[in-house]
Amino acid sequence: MTVTFLPGVKIEMLLNINSENPQLRLIRKAVQILSDGGIIIYPTDTAYGMGCDLFNKRGIEKIYEIKQRSKKQPFSIVCADLSDISNYAIVSNYAYKAMKRLLPGPYTFVLKASRLVPKILTPKRKAVGIRVPDNRICLTLVREFGRPIISTSVTTEDGGIMVDPFDMEEKFKNRIDLFVDGGIIVSELSSVVSFVDDAPEVIRVGRGDVSAFQ
Repeated sequence: MTVTFLPGVKIEMLLNINSENPQLRLIRKAVQILSDGGIIIYPTDTAYGMGCDLFNKRGIEKIYEIKQRSKKQPFSIVCADLSDISNYAIVSNYAYKAMKRLLPGPYTFVLKASRLVPKILTPKRKAVGIRVPDNRICLTLVREFGRPIISTSVTTEDGGIMVDPFDMEEKFKNRIDLFVDGGIIVSELSSVVSFVDDAPEVIRVGRGDVSAFQ
């Protein structure tokens, strides 16, 4: 299936990208969609994520609508690497050492947000969940885009995690601008660890080993 997102430009809605060696020409099609305000579905190391540009407030609000999720439950963001994280969060020495050891990986680290993070993502307290997934497609996409993207797992109405991009296209084809197919992912949510008070707190046990924080 194709969609005309820009005048005279047709883009495949489902892009099959090599998970080991992502084709830049295809990655840049996804970057174009993000740059023009679109919403995409893309693979991570734990599940497929739904996201848009971190600074696209309209896109973020649309994702809340699609997910039927309260704005009191903020989304996480995907950064390219540790140096990128420091632009969007306050990183203590302890947090830096822990993240350096574990990232890229199946973790969401909750940190005090910097002023660059839009207020829509920090409704209760000035904190933000940050991911650097161990997935080449995802990291190549964020690096090429040049700034973070929103991250929230693609789920069914009953909260089950979707694993097949073709099923996702069928379900969301009228609401999502691009589906990045990185193959079927055996999904498990990321482990969530908070460093907000510079003392690690395990919020959710998922794929990532959190024994060092317990």
